[in-house]
Amino acid sequence: MTANTNRFSTYTTASGGSESKNGEKKDLWSSMLDSVASGKRLPEKNMLVLGGTVDSQREFFDSLSNNEMRRTLDRQGSKLAPVANSFALGYAYYDVLDADQEDTLARISLYTLTSPSPSFASLLQPLLTPQSIPNTLIVILLDWSQPWKWMRQLREWILLLRTVLVSLSDECKATMEEVMISWRDRGRGGGINLDGTSAAAVADNDVSLPLGPGEWEDGLGLPLCLVCQNAEKMEYLEKTQGWKEEEFDVVLQFMRTVLLKHGASLIYTTPSAPSQLPSLVHSSLGIHSLLKKHPLKHNVIDRDKIVVPPNWDSWGKIRVLREGFDVELVSTGWSIDLDQPFPRPTADVVHNGHVDEEEEAAAAEPEGSTVVLYESSVQDPTMNALQLAGRDSHSTRLEVETTETQTFLGQQLKILEAFRQKNEEASREDRAKPLRRADDDENGLVVGRAPEGRVLEHIGPVQFNMGGIQVDADDMVQRLKDRQMYGSSPDLSPDIEGSVDEPPQMDTENLQAFFTGLMNRRGGGTK
Repeated sequence: MTANTNRFSTYTTASGGSESKNGEKKDLWSSMLDSVASGKRLPEKNMLVLGGTVDSQREFFDSLSNNEMRRTLDRQGSKLAPVANSFALGYAYYDVLDADQEDTLARISLYTLTSPSPSFASLLQPLLTPQSIPNTLIVILLDWSQPWKWMRQLREWILLLRTVLVSLSDECKATMEEVMISWRDRGRGGGINLDGTSAAAVADNDVSLPLGPGEWEDGLGLPLCLVCQNAEKMEYLEKTQGWKEEEFDVVLQFMRTVLLKHGASLIYTTPSAPSQLPSLVHSSLGIHSLLKKHPLKHNVIDRDKIVVPPNWDSWGKIRVLREGFDVELVSTGWSIDLDQPFPRPTADVVHNGHVDEEEEAAAAEPEGSTVVLYESSVQDPTMNALQLAGRDSHSTRLEVETTETQTFLGQQLKILEAFRQKNEEASREDRAKPLRRADDDENGLVVGRAPEGRVLEHIGPVQFNMGGIQVDADDMVQRLKDRQMYGSSPDLSPDIEGSVDEPPQMDTENLQAFFTGLMNRRGGGTK
């Protein structure tokens, strides 16, 4: 046998083994560090806050970041993140703390948008990825200062969202389909409650409840929550605009019927009053306290504290609120509204001084629209007078139709003739009044004089003795009245002034003839 002449170096063998061991150690440490880092990494949630104003969005942010969180940050010497929502797409974030205010459960990033402009669709699209879609919630803000605009505003936002969601990739659409399936199964006998918490053990043969009419007919692919802010203004509408319980119930029935098609939730909030808004938002994002549970309770009785969780409502519950509400008609009309193009065409474009009839027809609301039905039921009180004043006018027309001159003058002549006849009748009545009064005086039919005449017939004139002289009371009263009238008159007539200032001149010739005649008579008698 030939001997093996190959020599093995113990150095190279040992060095090779040490290198492999070092590589294994490096992989072990990197995996451990990655696991620790991932364990300390906060769950990130996203929220798209649409609608409202800059101030109302900040109020919404303040209602979510409660006072306990503020006190914790004050102890730590840190401050709340500012809300940057003044231009286009705004941003803010806050941390959700556990019940003991020590552990952080998640960090929520808020992306705000105030206008449903189609140009902002490109800003929302990068926020929706296969990784972020399961952790995203859409919130639409409405205000009780203008409830008659709610349905139109909601339609604009949903049409904008559908434009964004349709343009996503196939992978994102598949993820949204999975999210919608999991949301539809909440509270229907599966393993998840309405608030997203795990339900008790369920038997294998249990089947989830089927969907009712009008439920989840138009899922967006993301959970939706509608927040109606400033519910304290309902009292203002009741006192100044004459709203009653019927109007508030109609608004609630419309909103619940429409949101039922999207599987959305609804809540009314007041800035100065506590509400279930944090519980509703956090449960929709899958954030739950490990120490203390906050069960989400529905409320459809207190009109300023309405809470409708997702998958709780139904057509039967909506009909019970007030009779006479056609749920099916409203649900069908909302599907018609969402089939309209976005952005909707307007008839503001004028060609050669005339409105294009095709554009005007396209801008008109479709037949059976829920928006039209809602605005006819919930009317803007400030527009009633304007509608009555401009009922026959068109706000988009630049020209005003006028009548011919002769036709206009003929119409005005009829109006003037009617006024002239009224004036003549009024003047005849004025002339007839003194005659009727004189006749009534003669017949004793004037009110207030007939009883006086009857009394005087029985008792006669009233007289009394004054210093041995019989004085007629009626004559004395009349003289006093004449003297008072004479003294109170500011201006005296020229004749009276002349008679007071200059004494009347006496006719001396007649007086002399009178006395001469008397003397002649006496002289003739003596002879």
